[in-house]
Amino acid sequence: MKRGFEIVTHYQEANLQLPQRATKQAAGYDFRAAVDFKLPSIWRRPFLYWLWQARKQQALTDQDYLAAEKTLRPLLVPTGIKAYMQPDEYLLLANRSSGPIKRGLILPNGIGIVDADYYNNAKNEGEIFFQLVNLGIRDVVIKKGDRIGQGIFMPYLQADGDRGGLSTRTGGFGSSGR
Repeated sequence: MKRGFEIVTHYQEANLQLPQRATKQAAGYDFRAAVDFKLPSIWRRPFLYWLWQARKQQALTDQDYLAAEKTLRPLLVPTGIKAYMQPDEYLLLANRSSGPIKRGLILPNGIGIVDADYYNNAKNEGEIFFQLVNLGIRDVVIKKGDRIGQGIFMPYLQADGDRGGLSTRTGGFGSSGR
């Protein structure tokens, strides 16, 4: 088995679909939401208050900043899927091309990277999540089975004299450090 997808144990009975390419020439595998998920709009009171205060050049407290930052924070939408691949590959996660236009949903960092050693990690079995932010003015309800992003398997190269990679993954999402 070179590369592919499996359903994580927690979702074995949830009737999920494995990611698939939509057409013969498609590079990306469409990922779907594992559950219904409400993604709130960023345009809510704490952020709007912060914008209004900042525009008026009024003093903002640390609490104002924290509230605005919490509103702007991406949420993790579960897929119930894990990916296995070769040691010199990764899975690139990307927006669906229609996500920002039709629904206002984006990956705030542009892409996500799933390393080969994320598969079957002890913390979350390697479940893939999509970090999403809703730029629309209304909350978006993502229904179970809605396509939320795409994944593309990619090879990578190492630099001459590379000395990295001496540790072993010990956790799940975001576990390799700050």
